[in-house]
Amino acid sequence: MTNNDIVQKLWNLCDVLRDDGINYSDYVTELVMLLFIKMVHENTEAGVLKKHPLPEGCRWADLSGKSGINLLNDYKAILLALSTGKRTAVIKAKKEGEADSVEEVIVHNDPLISAIYADAQTRLREPKHLEQIIKRFDEIQDWFSASKDGLGDLYEGLLEKNAGETKSGAGQYFTPRALINCMVRCIKPQIGEVIQDPAAGTAGFLVAADQYLREQTDDYYDLTDKQANFQKNNAFVGIELVPNTRRLALMNCLLHGMEGDNEGVVHLGNALGEAGKALQSADVILANPPFGTSKGGEASNTRDDLTYKTSNKQLAFLQHIYRNLKPGGRAAVVLPDNVLFEAGVGTDVRRDLMNKCNLHTILRLPTGIFYAQGVKTNVLFFNKGSATDKHQQENCTQKVWVYDLRTNMPSFGKRTPFGDNHLKPFENVYGENADGTSKRNEGEYSFGAEEIAVDKQATVENQGVDDKLLHSRWRSFSREWIAQTKGDSLDISWLKDKDSVDAANLPAPEVLAREAKEELAGAMEELEQLMIALGEKA
Repeated sequence: MTNNDIVQKLWNLCDVLRDDGINYSDYVTELVMLLFIKMVHENTEAGVLKKHPLPEGCRWADLSGKSGINLLNDYKAILLALSTGKRTAVIKAKKEGEADSVEEVIVHNDPLISAIYADAQTRLREPKHLEQIIKRFDEIQDWFSASKDGLGDLYEGLLEKNAGETKSGAGQYFTPRALINCMVRCIKPQIGEVIQDPAAGTAGFLVAADQYLREQTDDYYDLTDKQANFQKNNAFVGIELVPNTRRLALMNCLLHGMEGDNEGVVHLGNALGEAGKALQSADVILANPPFGTSKGGEASNTRDDLTYKTSNKQLAFLQHIYRNLKPGGRAAVVLPDNVLFEAGVGTDVRRDLMNKCNLHTILRLPTGIFYAQGVKTNVLFFNKGSATDKHQQENCTQKVWVYDLRTNMPSFGKRTPFGDNHLKPFENVYGENADGTSKRNEGEYSFGAEEIAVDKQATVENQGVDDKLLHSRWRSFSREWIAQTKGDSLDISWLKDKDSVDAANLPAPEVLAREAKEELAGAMEELEQLMIALGEKA
């Protein structure tokens, strides 16, 4: 059974939750509180988890097979116990004819479990609905493959279902798995490195980096005990602002054998506030800061260590990331187009980035790969310092390579999924060296690039460039050219999208106005005819 199959089965349980008065926005949270208990049970049974992380009395066996008000009360008691880690009220049935009694029980709870279930409580009111959900969970057979692929995948699948059903969007943006894996393969995290994500979400980047390293080291069995312990408890650190999302991140990490410190792998807090300021420097940062509104409010102003004050969250995140890298550290960050061309503070931040870091690669991503349809994004790859001196502070960027995976690409979505095959050509030209220093040659013509027209303005700006290279998806631009020709904008494109409109070829304004008037008149006439046909007076 695939993750998609399980996602569909889980989503079908939303009908049960709806009958209990629970709305779309609470579906996912309600399901995953039970889902984690079930997956811990399955992973323990399969030997994936050597030690059961949940205390006795708070496990799947304490719920499965029960019914009625006792089941609902026991579930509420379990959530309270997992949340507080101190005590719970348990309803015990005495001998026949005697009333039930309440017994207080001390629960010895792991701090990480308390963090996962912080403030957790169910909205279920009908015991029969809880019983239905538990029985459906027990009917799903292949939980092992689901836990191997990651709880975050299940969560994101449910969230995508939620967004599609409500037509209102998910409220948050999650990075496609293929893109996460591509970024990890390019950056190549190493054993012993500190790897961070200041906008962790469900910890997709951190889990993918951990899986990458496990594959390189036979699931860490090639390491010494000291090295393996570092990987499980100290190598990965994330920050997440939203408590419910952090809950999913902690679950995801724990099910992948990533325990972290006393707060878990993912800490609750704001990377643009004190939590981010307190982070130690990192060897690797992988991130997709939230798009959302551009306003960071007070959050971005509490960081007195950020040189350029801004209310734009993405610009604040970018500053945090390149400042928090160790000398020689490397980063791959998903950022929207506005970060590449915004004037004022945006220009200052880009110049500072190119001074302090070697911004060696920009990947222009296609639209439609995120839940926010139409949003234009990029991945910036950079290293702290220059290619020859990791302690260099000025003029570290000498050349920026740009791969255009956006122009004339299909509209990605359910019918046209975005996958590894779309990113493979970029990975090939990126090269083996994680710091972007592999020998590179301009020219990459995947996805029909040679048939794409070239933007006229781009042709003017690139006089003297070989005509064939103008049709390439992979080109390099010197730091001097970026400064003099683009005014330090990094919104660099040269291929012309088939659906774009060339302003130079538009009709005169009066012609456009006349055409618009004629179209409106025709529409009004059709509407009048429709009203007559429906028996209305025109």
